[in-house]
Amino acid sequence: MTRLDQQIAFLNEADKLKSILRATTLADGSRAENSAEHSWHLTLYALVLSDQAGPDVDINRVIKMLILHDLVEIDAGDNPIFEDVDAAAVAAQEQAAADRIFGLLPVDIAQALRPIWEEFEAAETPTAQFAKALDRFQPPMLNLASGGGSWTDYNVTEETIATRVGTKIERGAPGLWDYASKRISAFFDAL
Repeated sequence: MTRLDQQIAFLNEADKLKSILRATTLADGSRAENSAEHSWHLTLYALVLSDQAGPDVDINRVIKMLILHDLVEIDAGDNPIFEDVDAAAVAAQEQAAADRIFGLLPVDIAQALRPIWEEFEAAETPTAQFAKALDRFQPPMLNLASGGGSWTDYNVTEETIATRVGTKIERGAPGLWDYASKRISAFFDAL
C-alpha cells in the first residue's frame, strides 16, 4: 500500500462516523445528530467560544482534538452520557478502536494524531480540559434548543446533568457552566 493509499483508507474509514447516531437531537429536534456532525459542530464551538478558554489553552490543538475525539465510535459506538455503561469496557473498546483506526495511517501521521486523541481522553492539560468542556457543553445547548431532547428520552434530572456534565464543563470552561446551569435550572423549573 502506498502512503496515499493509507491516507485515503483512513479518510474513507472516517466517513463511517457519519453513520453513528447520537442520543442528542439537532437543535430543531427533527432527528438525531450523527457523530461527524457533532465533531464538526464542536470545532465551530471552539472557534466561536475561544474567548471562554483559559490563557494556557491552544485553540488550534482544541480543534484537532474535537475533530479526532469521536473517531473511535466507528468501532465502539456512541455511549450516551446518561446511559449506564461499564466505563472500563468502553475504554478498552475505544483503545482497540484507536489502535485499528489510527493504524490505517502512515506511521508518521499516526504518531502525530494519536497523541492528540489520547490527550483529549486523559483531559489533564488545560487544552484538553477546554476541549472536553465543549464536548459536554454542546449537547445541553441542543437539548435546550429542542425542548429537552435526550433529557426527556433518558428521564434525566437536573442533578444528573450537573454531576455527569457540569463538572467537566466547569473544570475546563467555568463561564460556560455558569451560562448553561442557569438555563438548565430554568428549563427544569418550568416543567
